[in-house]
Amino acid sequence: MPTNTSTPAPTPAPVTFLGLGNMGQALAAAALTAGHPTTVWNRSAARTGPLAAQGATPATTVAEAVAASELVIVCLLTNDTVTEVLTPVAESGGLTGKTLVNLTNGTPNQARELAGWAREHGAAYVDGGIMAVPQMIGGPAAYVYYSGDEAAFTTHRDTFARFGDTRFVGTDPGFAALYDVALLTGMYGLFAGATQALALIRSAGLPTGPFSEDLHQWLAAMAPSTAHWGKALDTDSHLTDVSNLAVNQAALPNLITTHLEQGLPVDLITGLQPLLDRAVAAGHAHDGLSRLAEVLSR
Repeated sequence: MPTNTSTPAPTPAPVTFLGLGNMGQALAAAALTAGHPTTVWNRSAARTGPLAAQGATPATTVAEAVAASELVIVCLLTNDTVTEVLTPVAESGGLTGKTLVNLTNGTPNQARELAGWAREHGAAYVDGGIMAVPQMIGGPAAYVYYSGDEAAFTTHRDTFARFGDTRFVGTDPGFAALYDVALLTGMYGLFAGATQALALIRSAGLPTGPFSEDLHQWLAAMAPSTAHWGKALDTDSHLTDVSNLAVNQAALPNLITTHLEQGLPVDLITGLQPLLDRAVAAGHAHDGLSRLAEVLSR
């Protein structure tokens, strides 16, 4: 009789989650769905209930939660909270041999400081920047930037893949946060522009519902152009036949004046004018908007 020589699938590794806000809940639920033995802890113990109903093991203390798994994923409100929660465990040697994955939003330098602190207490450190809202976790559009201990990242990559696409951006622990903040900067710039546009329509007593549909259509049409800006910066090739800096320099005062005439503040848009002026004065009048990133970073 033929012998079945197929290798059985590896058993999903245990994982601990500290912090069960909306994002922490989503991350832990994704691990449970994939079959990982999952331990959860939250300051408000009631938040462990829904996950416990799905098969998670609630821990009554941080030390108990950390002891349950080699992989400890932290998703708290601030990085100060991360060290506050973990310091008693670290000082008792509870982090030794662990892989600490910090998915708390923070700055690059905070990530570097936490990485050094984790190493001092015997833990491998991986920092992460989640590019998704909780409802997207585990879906095809979610992805997470990771940086720090590459060996630890590689070891646990299959677990990380439960949350979304995994993108390792370097051994510098601060790089994931840098990428995260860069994308959030683009997002907030988009939101700031949309906020200003809606306020302008509203200032004239016009309905914003129909206009918001036009706004979405317009922004969606303009957004693809940014995909080429990175290459333009890397190759220092910014010439354009679409909308050059001279055209934008001449047009922006009309935007500012219109808002002022409608009695609106212009704080969200005035910063662009001096940047355009600098770029044109430096001889870049015929370049595209990608040139502004080079001027800004000087």
